[in-house]
Amino acid sequence: MDRLEAMSILREAVDAGSLSAAGRRLGIPLPTVSRKVSDLEKHLGTRLLNRSNRRLTLTDSGRSYVAACKRILEDVAEAERTAAGEYSAPKGDLALAAPVVFGRLHVLPVVTAFLKAYPDIDIRLVLSDRVVDLLEEHIDLAVRIGNLPDSSLVATRVGTIRRVVCASPSYLAARGTPRRPSDLARHACITFEGLMAPDSWIFPAGKADTSVAVRSRLVVNTAEAAIDAAIAGLGVARVLSYQAARALRDGTLRLALEAFEPPAVPVSLVHAGQGLLPVKLRAFLDFAAPRLKAALPPDLP
Repeated sequence: MDRLEAMSILREAVDAGSLSAAGRRLGIPLPTVSRKVSDLEKHLGTRLLNRSNRRLTLTDSGRSYVAACKRILEDVAEAERTAAGEYSAPKGDLALAAPVVFGRLHVLPVVTAFLKAYPDIDIRLVLSDRVVDLLEEHIDLAVRIGNLPDSSLVATRVGTIRRVVCASPSYLAARGTPRRPSDLARHACITFEGLMAPDSWIFPAGKADTSVAVRSRLVVNTAEAAIDAAIAGLGVARVLSYQAARALRDGTLRLALEAFEPPAVPVSLVHAGQGLLPVKLRAFLDFAAPRLKAALPPDLP
């Protein structure tokens, strides 16, 4: 039995959620996948997976073994990259992740320029507003917006962003400009649900925060939709500063309640930072960090 192959198949089955999905990803027939996993369980003398019609679940032994498999397979992959010269020349594949709007506006132009400068590197760019797990999803580098919790990740801060309240000039002319957060009770609001609740918005109040009741005429799940609705004159939107930057520059949106904005939060590039950093990743960090810093407000002190 090829144990590294069996470990790889087991890891893929766990990540995919089923043996059949693992087979499709790997291009291996389902009976072969099932046999490889069964052979591994027989070799170890323990059951690793609980199989059902819906999905796989790991046994207690399986959870610890799969975690060990991932570490072993990553070590083997790192050794192969070293032998192939990946640590001496920028080449190979990179997987990046970023929030949707930030990625489209700021990361994609950097990636495009980087690929032109480094023809031996290929990139997979994942745009998602959820926080991706770098190890579980095989991501080399991610953009994180917000204060970072303590972790083993290595972070390079590239700037800051803030939450802003904005509306179209026509809406403000018709309904008036809110002067304090409590004025929002008399306004139609547009809530991007990834940023706040639809019935209350939080604003700083001295050393604490205060919750302001709002009526959300529209609740959307993307910042772009919230901005488009605000430009159309539907109401007052609250989004992140970079998301509305273009509309604010061209005058289709105007800021309100600037004196009540929360403190800015950092934008960081994070990576696992385990072992020797591949040259391809170091090359991207050195290329991307100054360009993102130039595009964003200055870093926090």
